[in-house]
Amino acid sequence: MTPRENLLALAAERILIIDGAFGTEIQNWKLSEADYAGSLGLTKDQKGNNDILALTMPKVPESIHRAYFAAGADIAETNTFSANRISQADYGAEHLVREINLASAQLARKVADEFTAKDGRPRFVAGAIGPTNKTLSLSPDVNDPGYREIDWDFLVEVYHEQAVALIEGGADFILIETVFDTLNAKAGIMAIKQLERELGREVPLMLSMTLTDLSGRNLSGHTVEAFWCAVRHAKPLTIGLNCSFGATQLRPHVRALSTIADCLIMVYPNAGLPNELGEYDEMPETTAALVREWAEHGQINVLGGCCGSTPAHIAAIAKAAAGLAPRALPQLAPITKLAGLEPFVIAA
Repeated sequence: MTPRENLLALAAERILIIDGAFGTEIQNWKLSEADYAGSLGLTKDQKGNNDILALTMPKVPESIHRAYFAAGADIAETNTFSANRISQADYGAEHLVREINLASAQLARKVADEFTAKDGRPRFVAGAIGPTNKTLSLSPDVNDPGYREIDWDFLVEVYHEQAVALIEGGADFILIETVFDTLNAKAGIMAIKQLERELGREVPLMLSMTLTDLSGRNLSGHTVEAFWCAVRHAKPLTIGLNCSFGATQLRPHVRALSTIADCLIMVYPNAGLPNELGEYDEMPETTAALVREWAEHGQINVLGGCCGSTPAHIAAIAKAAAGLAPRALPQLAPITKLAGLEPFVIAA
């Protein structure tokens, strides 16, 4: 079976689990700048460049992958959220983008295959692509609304470069996550479709939106429903939400998305909201109880955690979801659905 077919078959049987946060887990290692930089000879300070650890301290991401698989995860995200040419330019490491993504995917693949070999349960690798720190929809200059720091073609190229290395390194899917700008996500979709043509096969796509206000919109102003209308043509394997405000605030938006999307729903929220020190206090059992409600109402197919979540959170979520029926994919009428900032549906 292909990775898509394999995941869909398993998702029909049970709720699947994706892993949790990487950044906060890396922080627990209290690494120095020298740890990050290694012997690469980069001229800029590398502290905080989590993605580069695949090259300089691979034992760190490898141990995190192992902890999440041991906690019950079925899907590992590669540690490549900022491993793109735009974000790596801040560290003077843009020339290492291919190496970082290739090494990160190979590392996650190795650990996933080791766990599968132990018990026969399939483990998957999602090649994680973050939104970059640029936006196609909005101007960074309040005095010049028409100005853009990057253009469409360049961003497609940036996404394509990262996706090529992730797939070559062994990723089963490409996960375009933390989508704050729907147009950025559409550039990512085009990049993946281009890669599919080059490879002559499907590259399964996962899409995950992040909400930036409590009304349920992302930074480019799209509602959850409008986001789905804008990207459904890509036929993603999963659609969903991550990061945002924690499970409590996501409840109505998970419910809305679960009724309109005819693909798997994957949601991995923050472990609540950070405190005044930027730390996450929500206990694993609390997070697990909150996301269990989605499962009990038949709204979810894949669950996991984002910022502040730990292997303990993933273990609690896996335990809470065990035995609960996965969401059944709805059979939707073939009607025209368009989107501006809100959905526009043309029904007979």
